[in-house]
Amino acid sequence: MKFHVIVKLRDELPVGLDLPDWQDFISDKSVIRERLVPDVDRIFDELGMRFWVTREYRHAGETWSAEERAQGLNRTYRLILQLDYAIPAHLVDRIRRVPAVEDAHGQEVGAAPLPELAAQASVTRKAGDVINLGYAKALTNGRGDVRVAVIDTGVDVGHPELRGKVAGQADFVELGELDAAEFIGDKHGYDTVAEDEVGHGTHVAGIVAGRGEQMDEGVVPDCRIVAVRVLATMRREGRLFGAGIVDNINPGIKFAVDEGRVDVINMSLGIRNVGGGLPHADVIRYALSRNVTVVAASGNDGTHERYYPGALPGVCAVGAADPDGRVAGFTSYGAPITCLAPGTNIYSSFAHGTYAAASGTSQASPFVAGAVAAMRCFAKDNGTNLRNDLIFEVLRSTSDKIDHRLRDQRAGFGLLNLADAFKYLSYSLNLN
Repeated sequence: MKFHVIVKLRDELPVGLDLPDWQDFISDKSVIRERLVPDVDRIFDELGMRFWVTREYRHAGETWSAEERAQGLNRTYRLILQLDYAIPAHLVDRIRRVPAVEDAHGQEVGAAPLPELAAQASVTRKAGDVINLGYAKALTNGRGDVRVAVIDTGVDVGHPELRGKVAGQADFVELGELDAAEFIGDKHGYDTVAEDEVGHGTHVAGIVAGRGEQMDEGVVPDCRIVAVRVLATMRREGRLFGAGIVDNINPGIKFAVDEGRVDVINMSLGIRNVGGGLPHADVIRYALSRNVTVVAASGNDGTHERYYPGALPGVCAVGAADPDGRVAGFTSYGAPITCLAPGTNIYSSFAHGTYAAASGTSQASPFVAGAVAAMRCFAKDNGTNLRNDLIFEVLRSTSDKIDHRLRDQRAGFGLLNLADAFKYLSYSLNLN
């Protein structure tokens, strides 16, 4: 794929227009449209640039739903440039100033260093004990009809800890003309195989739902995983990074909600806002409108830098705790952290059927995603569907505060405590 520009119009193009989404357009260019709206077209004509118009999103049903329309997903388009043009610095700014355009931004690449690994964890206290996981497990080990999306580097679906647990998968990595020398492995073409080459997503998935064959059992081993690969592997200066085009993450989120039919999304990733609208904002609001809980890592640079989607309203941003329940020094706190969870020396499944220990808010986030899935399972076991507002109320009310304050910038409302969480949930569901 060539350089692209995402344009959100104030009004949808004519309803009857036969317009493909960008995933299909990669392999099938039988339907071509080269004009968007007159004022945008004029800018490209002046610069001598030609583009193809595709939709950024697929609608969930036969037509766009009210929830999709409310977030403008039906009027968001991807303009794919037809040649390797030199992109003027002012191009996107000019497009943004067009009256018919609500927002626009260019192609951005997000990258984050992958955590250092160890062959075995060195801990004095199990992560599950830190958050009273045993109490929750006495009530539920999960349900097969509750799904957690792992939006990440993919998942090793054949791993002994995860075999048979992946209910759906898709690969949204498409790096187009980016420097191929920096990227290794699969980097082209939307498809339905979300194989993990680097292990990050597999590590996360094991924390959520691992069987416990050669590691501690996952938080909800009876739940199913939906694997969505949005990050490729980049090697730079001897280090490995998870990296991808930011806008390719957005259809991955929508896939998880619509086709994956998930209850919880875990995003152990985050990017800075470098211009235009906030990253992922429209599609995250769409997920929340469908009552999907979105859990995300707060970041690992130990500063007040904001990383998205964790910094978006309605997202459960998670910081990392050490085995003693204290805030890990690498936890970023620019996002409004909801709570802490274990995030140091976590041993879990890894790529190619192996295991590894790693530290980061990437490891803390799936403990909370799994906890939310467990609460949803418990509610379903008792004949009700849990809403996001109650989930957040439970987390805010029952996490162990680090001092006398209700909320701390670095620790949020405190350390996840599943014993108190399930007691509070039982009371709220009138089960006492």
